[in-house]
Amino acid sequence: MKVCVYGAGSIGCYVGGRLAATGTTEMFVGRPRIADETAEHGLRLTDLHGAELRVPPDRARVITKALDLTGVGLVLVTVKSAATESAAAELADVARPGTVVISLQNGLCNAAILRRALPERIVLDGMVQFNVAHQGGGHFHAGTDGGFAVRADPALSPYLSAFERAGLPLARHTELAPVQWAKLLFNLNNAVNALSGLPLREELSDRRFRRCYALSLAEALRLLRRAEIPVARLTPLPPSWLPRLLTAPDAVFTRLAASMLKIDPHARSSMLDDLDAGRTTEVDELNGEVIRLAQRIGQRAPVNARLVELVRAAETGGRRSWTSPDLLAELRGAGTEP
Repeated sequence: MKVCVYGAGSIGCYVGGRLAATGTTEMFVGRPRIADETAEHGLRLTDLHGAELRVPPDRARVITKALDLTGVGLVLVTVKSAATESAAAELADVARPGTVVISLQNGLCNAAILRRALPERIVLDGMVQFNVAHQGGGHFHAGTDGGFAVRADPALSPYLSAFERAGLPLARHTELAPVQWAKLLFNLNNAVNALSGLPLREELSDRRFRRCYALSLAEALRLLRRAEIPVARLTPLPPSWLPRLLTAPDAVFTRLAASMLKIDPHARSSMLDDLDAGRTTEVDELNGEVIRLAQRIGQRAPVNARLVELVRAAETGGRRSWTSPDLLAELRGAGTEP
């Protein structure tokens, strides 16, 4: 059994690395800088509970182009959403018919893009619900808890035990869209975190930053109700209760949201990492999805639209490291507080 990770970034190296460390034959496709790093250091995979796995350099070799997928039965696509079409075009030339392809990307539309380009392959929606940070020297750290979900399909059967061994059991869902929307609601905080410039736990410990997230979240929930789109429950509390919880005083929030704050002190959103690295973020695939939903049903999403504008401005040299009072005032001016 051979698995190809197409997109050896933080998620790709962590998931693929855990599979490789527990006996699965891996092929990694990624950028030259990651290829150089893994050639020197191999992979070190850790999490907030103290787990540590290692993959030596000869088993963590990253190639920069998928030239030959002979023997590969499963491809995990972990590139940024903006690269999905180019990934699909390359895979169309090398992935044999019947290959299982799982999109482990942010947003709701990537699997559909892959499906159109790969008609003879089994393309499935998937999602990783935990945060991974690249700490250099081949070290990738999962700083939050979370599962691994995928749309159910019989073609996954040969791979289930490999994911179990890796500590990444596949939660299979007949309908993944409600789970994807639930994750997207949590990921709306990525824009707030990116603009704060702070680690996630520090940002979420500030009530005014939580109010910023609550504004974005409440707007999305209102639109989802109007569109009659179901959302899965991924936490003990229903999604509709989260804006109220987020706006609670710090002492109340800390007591009631202990699991939400179960985050490595240094964990950050991938959007903040992208801003720091000068890369284009995925804000269009997250907050932008709320804007597109609003447009489909003849509504507006002013809070999420303003967050997209602020992140886009930050990408091109605009304001970074917003204070919580300033960002809250900016978003209150765009919409109505819940």
